[in-house]
Amino acid sequence: MDTLARRRRSVDFWPGFVDALSALLMVLVFLLLVFAIGQFVLSDAISGRDRTINALNAQIAALADSLSMERSGRARAIAQVQELSASLTARTRERDALAGELAGTAAALDAARETLAHNEEAIARLGADIAALEALKAQLESEIAARLADLETTREQLVAQTELSAKSAAQVELLNRQLAALREQLAQITAALELAESESRSKDLELEELGRRLNLALADRVHELSRYRSEFFGRLRAILGERSDVEIVGDRFVLPTGLLFPTASDELTDEGRDQLEDLATTIQAVAAEIPSDLDWVLRIDGHTDRRPIHTARFPSNWELSTARAVAVVKYLVARGIPAHRLSANGFGAHRPLDPADTEAAYARNRRIEIQLTNR
Repeated sequence: MDTLARRRRSVDFWPGFVDALSALLMVLVFLLLVFAIGQFVLSDAISGRDRTINALNAQIAALADSLSMERSGRARAIAQVQELSASLTARTRERDALAGELAGTAAALDAARETLAHNEEAIARLGADIAALEALKAQLESEIAARLADLETTREQLVAQTELSAKSAAQVELLNRQLAALREQLAQITAALELAESESRSKDLELEELGRRLNLALADRVHELSRYRSEFFGRLRAILGERSDVEIVGDRFVLPTGLLFPTASDELTDEGRDQLEDLATTIQAVAAEIPSDLDWVLRIDGHTDRRPIHTARFPSNWELSTARAVAVVKYLVARGIPAHRLSANGFGAHRPLDPADTEAAYARNRRIEIQLTNR
């Protein structure tokens, strides 16, 4: 009994303690491992966030630079717009002033034309009066000469007679009075004729002055049309670009037909339609600025080289050049250009720009000429 009690009192608790301590250490190691993994994940997340923040900062800096450039560009654009607005305002005022001057010139021109018409009618009437007076003067002079001859004959007969009767003396007196009256009438006719000639000279001077004023007015119109022609050519040059085969000869804009048509054809190519579309837009823009009382027309002239053509459609270069000019005119009319402002002409090979017999000369002579002119 005592032995059993001693055995129970001597039970060893150390293995259980070791087991508990081992379990506690395993839990502690597990916790440390979880902490390390969490620390690693947190560090990686923080690093990724820093990289993201750095990338965002770089993007913000780039956007700030772009914004700064946009602001400077916007400032420049605003300045350009202000300059263009000021230029447009000045051009508008200039155009209004020119329109006013043109209206005044047109009114003066109309008045001068009316005055010229009245003066021409008056001159015609004066001419008729002068002719009638000259005829009357010739008739009176012939009558006076006849009367003088009769008078001289009568006087001779009276002198030859030895006695003068009362009847003869009365006839002599009557003849003298008639002669005096005829002379007075002749003097009046002569004075009227001189007055008519003086008025005719005055009318001639007025006609010369009116002609000078009319020439000045026409010169102003030509100068104004030249200004619009320069603007028209400038816009065409800007649209077509600096092409070596496109040139301005005098008052005409010259396009090679290779830009518009295939060889020996009057059918427009796609590139030719694009060029004519730009041409139609330019014509509409310039036509809107030309005053309505300025009678202008756009001439389209077709030219070919000297090499002959003989087909069923084009028996000669005359037909080919005319058909190409008509094709351009029809396209422009279809694009809204008034038909009465267009003219189509064909000159064949008879107005070459280069008379040489080379391919370069042939290419230069095959052309469409555009001329803005008055009627």
